[in-house]
Amino acid sequence: MRNQSETTQDTAVIVENPMGQGGALILCEHASNHIPEHLDGLGLTETDRVSHAAWDPGALPVARMLSTALDAPLVASGISRLVYDCNRPPEALSAMPEKSEVIEVPGNRALNQAERDARTKAYYEPFVEAVGNMTEAAQPKAIITMHTFTPVYYGEPRKTEIGILHDADTRLADAMLAVKTDHLVERNQPYGPDDGVTHSLRLHGVEKGIANVMIEVRNDLLKTEAQQTAMAETLLHMLRPALEQLEAHDA
Repeated sequence: MRNQSETTQDTAVIVENPMGQGGALILCEHASNHIPEHLDGLGLTETDRVSHAAWDPGALPVARMLSTALDAPLVASGISRLVYDCNRPPEALSAMPEKSEVIEVPGNRALNQAERDARTKAYYEPFVEAVGNMTEAAQPKAIITMHTFTPVYYGEPRKTEIGILHDADTRLADAMLAVKTDHLVERNQPYGPDDGVTHSLRLHGVEKGIANVMIEVRNDLLKTEAQQTAMAETLLHMLRPALEQLEAHDA
């Protein structure tokens, strides 16, 4: 299995399977915990740098499995979401957060506008451009964003195992939620549009009329390669009929 944090150079965007013709486009905004060397680790401890605050553990391996199974292009961010969260617009404070849950981010304190603009140009704009280019090239009928979440948040356990998130366009989410699984699957949990997590869905999907969905998986279910493979199969069990339903509706 490839190391989830394998990006060691300042690569803003990772694009894989660019010639995929399966009708979907996979995004993974929080794929890496890489912090460019010039940012001096953002002042984080080593523990914080590998925590869920810095990235979505398990998201990239599952995204890659979905990409392969669906023959879908994959666009992933190559830097930590604490450097720039590519699922947030530049004007959002959470795009470069000073604090993530209980973790302080010293390197993001009191950033001036020039510093924020520089990060936006270096990391967010290339990601948006790559997604736009791939959308134009592949002409996907669906955009799927892959994320994971921590099982304990502010000391409170979370029961949700798989979250199916949507914004104004509910087509894919509705169809996926109609499929039964052995997991606790919930709509717009543990986050929803009011939490600001549907930026990518709106920008790349809703505004372009492309069906879209955000998948959130509790990261304790993805610790091993076997777990990641099993979860990918579960998600495909939900996605395939949803995509077929979308295709039939469009036809």
